Amino acid sequence: MAGKFARSWALMKASATVLRSDKSLLVFPMLSGLCTLLVAASFLIPVAVMAIGGEHVGQDFHQRMSLGAYLLMFAFYLVQYFVIIFFQTALTGVALMHLRGEPTSVAAGFALARARLPHIFGYALIAATVGLVLRMVQERLGLIGRLVIGFLGLAWTVATFLVVPILASQDVGPVDAVKRSVELLKRSWGENLIGNGGIGVVFSLLMLLAALVAAVLIGGAVASQSIVAIVFAVVVVVLGFILLGLVQSSLHGIYAAALYRYVESGEASVGFDPALLEQAFRSKQK
Repeated sequence: MAGKFARSWALMKASATVLRSDKSLLVFPMLSGLCTLLVAASFLIPVAVMAIGGEHVGQDFHQRMSLGAYLLMFAFYLVQYFVIIFFQTALTGVALMHLRGEPTSVAAGFALARARLPHIFGYALIAATVGLVLRMVQERLGLIGRLVIGFLGLAWTVATFLVVPILASQDVGPVDAVKRSVELLKRSWGENLIGNGGIGVVFSLLMLLAALVAAVLIGGAVASQSIVAIVFAVVVVVLGFILLGLVQSSLHGIYAAALYRYVESGEASVGFDPALLEQAFRSKQK
């Protein structure tokens, strides 16, 4: 286990090297975040207005809302997943180009994602259905449901880890992409799970450290009783958290691309140690 984690940590550092050499990759998670916020607002604001107005309508309004809640939730999941997967596909496509030593550009990433729109929509439909089903189970089973959802959600996340790289590199449908992800996962499940978890752990610690620094900055600004200092501290803190989120999303896409490329073709990627990849992604012994 220690060896697997060490290799995954080294692979994450290699992913960071790729990001430093091609900072345009940060554009995709930034636009994804902005678009998901817009989608959330487009759903939540009308619902909030209806709920406020419905306070004077009575029980019939709330019954209608409860009957349509799952349909509205599914529509929200579908649009959000579509936006997220679209930008993830663009990011991963550019990362794969970089790993192959090819010229890269933001425009090339968007062109690739647009070419995969039907497959992206299909996978968003699958993900939204899974998300809604898991939510329904959680609501009906209470505490047990939350435990079940946690386990099933983790299993789904791991099983579909390579779906986006597959969509970005192959002209296959979403169902075949999920099947292929599971097949490839069997060869490298340890690096997939530990590596992705390693990125999450590292950035959780960084977020905690950033929160402590933010508390100190804002506390000092408040103590100074200067509006300018308070505004400056808040802006710095917000931008810092946004930057951490963008870097984490970018590293996730690069890591998935490197994992997929080696498992699929056995070829080492630019910036990644071939010996490290050979040890990390060798097929499991039966």
